[in-house]
Amino acid sequence: MSWYRNTVWFVKGLREYTRGGYESASKRFNAADVEVDVAGRSFLVTGANSGIGKATAKEIARRGGTVHLVCRNKERAEVAKEEIVTETGNQNIFLHIVDLSNPKEIWKFAEKFQNEHKLNVLEFVLQINNAGCMVNNRELTEDGLEKNFATNTLGTYIMTTALLPLLEKAADARVRQQVVLTEQWAKAHRNIHFSVMHPGWADTPAVRSSMPDFYERMKSSLRTEAQGADTILWLAVSAEATKLPSGLFFQDRQPVPTHLPLAYTHSPPEDEEKLMEMLEEFSQKFKSISPGI
Repeated sequence: MSWYRNTVWFVKGLREYTRGGYESASKRFNAADVEVDVAGRSFLVTGANSGIGKATAKEIARRGGTVHLVCRNKERAEVAKEEIVTETGNQNIFLHIVDLSNPKEIWKFAEKFQNEHKLNVLEFVLQINNAGCMVNNRELTEDGLEKNFATNTLGTYIMTTALLPLLEKAADARVRQQVVLTEQWAKAHRNIHFSVMHPGWADTPAVRSSMPDFYERMKSSLRTEAQGADTILWLAVSAEATKLPSGLFFQDRQPVPTHLPLAYTHSPPEDEEKLMEMLEEFSQKFKSISPGI
């Protein structure tokens, strides 16, 4: 019975994550929520040279925000920046080349950024594309860290930790992050609004390259990059988003459970605390050996 229920929930969830799910959900969206002027506010978007990250950065730029693009590949990032400036007319687009799998590099970047810029919103675009990654074969970074962990977990932990002092100074500061980290930080930093979201399955370059079989089966049903970015944008700019409690998980502008029914994926509080302790230990280790820190 539990197998059957989980299968039903999986199929239902898969349908909700497709373009059809977005089109159905969008019927209840209030367009005015995201039609706001964010001039004078600063946004940092990781993985912003393609896919959902670029779509998010572009929509923020259209609304007048100052956008800091954090990317790994300099050539692709420069092309993305030029495209965003050309399409939006917003000249306040800044490019930073940072490898989020390199903790020493992140510490160095964050220290420099704090001294030169202000920040209102920190956005990690982290599913299988952009700043995040999904490496199918085990790979180690130059620091001996497993690459998925280094990029998707430790890298984003360090970036957020390093920039928290800057966010604490800002009015209406917001962060997007992974589920457990979001919940833990929401408890610890009451002046910052933390949230996490699932963009659904979108037609991005990384989905095509990392999941070719899935892409071939689902390509006619995948969301556009803009549809995948919609809830990220809503969480970043909408006043409605901050009326909800900090630390929630969202799908299509609505808070949703973080676990499927009967999936038994909940982690005990002591495991979550241990994760935070381990990440802090790792982050401080790399901070101590980073040049200029």
